[in-house]
Amino acid sequence: MTISVCMIVKDEELVLARILAQAKRFADEIIVVDTGSKDKTVQIAKSFTSKVFDFKWTGDFSEARNYSFSLASCDYIMWLDADDYILDEDIEKINKLKAGNMQADIYMFEYILTHESDMTPIFKYMRERLFKRSKNFRWNDPVHEVICLEGDVRKLDIKIYHKKEKPAPSGRNLKIYRRLKREGKIFSARSQFYFARELMFNEKYKQAIAQFKQFLSRDDGWVENKIQACIDLSRCYKELSQQKGEFDSLVRSFEYSSPRSEVTYRLGNFFLQQKRLDEAEYWFLQALENNYIVDNGAFIERDMHDFLPSLQLCYLYFLKGDLQKSYHFHQMTKNLRPNDPIVTKNENFFLNHFEKMRK
Repeated sequence: MTISVCMIVKDEELVLARILAQAKRFADEIIVVDTGSKDKTVQIAKSFTSKVFDFKWTGDFSEARNYSFSLASCDYIMWLDADDYILDEDIEKINKLKAGNMQADIYMFEYILTHESDMTPIFKYMRERLFKRSKNFRWNDPVHEVICLEGDVRKLDIKIYHKKEKPAPSGRNLKIYRRLKREGKIFSARSQFYFARELMFNEKYKQAIAQFKQFLSRDDGWVENKIQACIDLSRCYKELSQQKGEFDSLVRSFEYSSPRSEVTYRLGNFFLQQKRLDEAEYWFLQALENNYIVDNGAFIERDMHDFLPSLQLCYLYFLKGDLQKSYHFHQMTKNLRPNDPIVTKNENFFLNHFEKMRK
């Protein structure tokens, strides 16, 4: 089986060579579509592939991606961003996949948005990544574009890391959404969810709350987006110091699923900030007990499943005066992230405490 790697880029001279060198190790064809670079992006791309094309930017990411897909000629199409990164072990897995009997219509890989220094994932989700070209899949939505999952879809233990070296242009996505609003475009449930998130990221919290509420009132929203909307809604209320809204939004997520660690950890923090230690203890322990990973595309904040609730329980039991339990949870954090500065600080505290006890 052969793979076409398709990319859309603009002003990516800092990172483009890195991902193209990695893609060359498994791709049979690399297609780079430039949407208006003013730096050395195009020259760098041409040093790796002859298939570099210009595309006039229309303010719609899906249009640019669909154009890149239309140029592909291999059995499968894989998309990458310029600031993506692939470890050697995952390149080997892709090559093994190619050498096998590839039959699925869509292969989903893990997308790692934040990670430890040793590349251990912190924030991740499953993302559609590799597509059978004969199925003519198309991208939808002008921002946070997506291909709908259809046919034979398989999830693989292959990771793509997203390693930003520069921030996205300030307010870029929000400007696109607002232009679409002015043009009278009717948003899909998914677009409304991401519009609300862009308002939140740009600190327009009251506007974000209104959009999240509208999204949650719809019947056509994906359940995982609804759970995330509850979490994001609580964040907006927290920024506005509206505690009731913060709490009610987190609890509302239980309408859509059993408690997730991403929710119960936040509930623990909610009560800890109010010094309601018994309630905080309960929810932090729930975060640990609910330590399972949803692999259907939901956003996974890995540290909220183990490290962060353990860290908070270490502090909470210190406040309660139970140093034995405090030390127990310190040991858990030490096993998980021994080089974390807070863990090191706590380790020094306990060493000094035990030394004083021996004296």
